[in-house]
Amino acid sequence: MDDHVKLTCNRDIGELEQIVDSTERFFAKNSIGTDIRGTVDLAVEELFVNMVRYNKETNAQIEIEMYPEGNGIKVALTDHDVDRFDPTLHDDVDVNAPIEQRTPGGLGIFLVRKLVDSIDYDYRNRVSRITFIKYQEPR
Repeated sequence: MDDHVKLTCNRDIGELEQIVDSTERFFAKNSIGTDIRGTVDLAVEELFVNMVRYNKETNAQIEIEMYPEGNGIKVALTDHDVDRFDPTLHDDVDVNAPIEQRTPGGLGIFLVRKLVDSIDYDYRNRVSRITFIKYQEPR
């Protein structure tokens, strides 16, 4: 049985419905507890939306792959023909600073980095790949 899911999505926020549906099917198919589903959906949505909004130099489709990883999930988002943007190097947002002293942007990436168990970035030949892992909490 192939437990891997691969989606190819247009650069359109409207694809989020298909992505969430695929995540739901993946969780059910692989018997992964739904306790981490919200975190996974949030991370995928944030990363996908950033690729759509900020990588405007391309019309290439975005690939999303999901794999079982121990008692959790590994998700990879791949964007083609884009400039480098490594979310693992993005400065943390100072959530304790007064709102008037904060600069817009970065909160979504900050949340993703805090919520997932690991996040990696690879960039080669104008192909950007962000991979994250989220495990279920031991019971």
